Parts: sequence; structure tokens; C-alpha cells
Amino acid sequence: MEATDRKGGGVQSVDRAITVLEFLANRGWSRVTEVANELNIHKSTAYRLLTTLRDRGMVEQSAVTEKYRLGFGLVLLASAVTADLDVVRCARPICERLSEQTRETVTVAMLEGDDAVIIHQTISRSSALSADWTGVHTPLHATASGKLFLVHMPEDQRRRILRRPLERFTEHTVVDPANLEDKLREVLRDDYAFTVEELEIGLSAAGAPIRDANGSVVAAVSVSGPSFRLPVESAEEVVAPVREAAAEISQCLGFRSRGESPAR
Repeated sequence: MEATDRKGGGVQSVDRAITVLEFLANRGWSRVTEVANELNIHKSTAYRLLTTLRDRGMVEQSAVTEKYRLGFGLVLLASAVTADLDVVRCARPICERLSEQTRETVTVAMLEGDDAVIIHQTISRSSALSADWTGVHTPLHATASGKLFLVHMPEDQRRRILRRPLERFTEHTVVDPANLEDKLREVLRDDYAFTVEELEIGLSAAGAPIRDANGSVVAAVSVSGPSFRLPVESAEEVVAPVREAAAEISQCLGFRSRGESPAR
């Protein structure tokens, strides 16, 4: 059973591992003895911690001096966080403008596992919605952003998701795999998604994909509001500004559409 830190209730080994990483970040190349002294632990315990971190790529060991320093595995973890922060940084002012333009709530979501997670939200002063969805995980098959992720994810992941039972949230939720595949083909063709009361009665949304410098879909921006304010008959009125916002955020992330020259 894992020992815990009585003061904070945290897992002791995790706390020690983080302390090791912080120590190496400040000191650079260090010996096992130096790490043990810093943490006030036995040398064998420090060695086990460093060996585990080395095996996971979090630290690296010199074959000559046997000293340790931070490893490139941390770069991969940091890049994931940086990507999220870059999307939010680029999206924030554009979402604020889009929210005031449409007078509705604007959200930015990213794919996390088999869910879409909302990483940013802007609420217009005129919006009829007031709930804070930041950090909320939403189902892929019943949301505009989710449908965009489904069409742009690896085929094996999409097939796995569509093979399992899909939850019905309202009478309008598309849960039949064949019907959903038809809808996804439309989303891929149109490069946007529009949902009407699929997640919640009275709620509609329009979403468009956000692409990074490589052209990969890394996020989605969507406008959500009451169905009577976002009827399907006038979908283009909200879809157009959403697509423009997505294109602007993508450009901020370094994406260039075909024929577009890089900004000088």
C-alpha cells in the first residue's frame, strides 16, 4: 500500500518524484547522493526514484559520470500543455468578438480520450445561457464539436466509439451508427457541424474545426444558444461567423490554407 504524506494527504513517492524533478531543474547534472541529501532520504531510495524516472524518460543518466538531469520526456508533456495554452491564447479575443457578434455563448473544445473537453468559454452579455462549461467533458456523438472530432480522428478510434452503445440524451440524439455515419459524412463535406437539441432540449450549436500549423484539427470552436434563436432554417447566419472565427484562430496557430502565403 502506497505511503501517504500525513501533512497534505498526498502520495509520498509522487511528492518525492516531483521534488527530484524540481531539484534537477535547478541544479542540472547531479549525483544520487546529492539527490538523497536534498530529499533527506536514504541513497537507495533516491536511486530507485531516479531509476524509475529514467525508465519513463523523465530524467536521463550520463553513461560516463552516472549523474542525472531532466530528460526529454518532460518536453513531450510540456508540449501538450503548451498546445492547449496556445489555442486558448489565440482563441480568447476572437471568441469574445464572436460572442458579441452572435450574442450567444462561445466555447472552444479539445479532444481528450473519447470525449470533448471545453477549455475556454465566452458568454455574451445578451446570451440566454449562463452555465459555466469550462472543464466539462461532453459526448462526441451529441455535440457539434464532438462530431468534428469524430470525422477527423483516426479511423480505428472512430469505429471503436461507434461500435459501442451510444447514450441517448434527447429524442433528437443520433444513436444509430449508420445514421450517425451519414451525418459525419455531411460534417466532413461541409467542414462544420450544426446540432439541434441533440444534447439538451432547447439547445442548438454550430461548430467549426481549428487547425494547427500542420493542418491537423486540434480543437473546435462553437456557438451555443436556445434553439429558437438558432433555428436550423437560419443555420448559415451563425455558421458563417463561426467558420471565420475558426479560420482566424487556425491562422494564429500557424495554419495556412492552400494558396495562402505566410504572413511577413
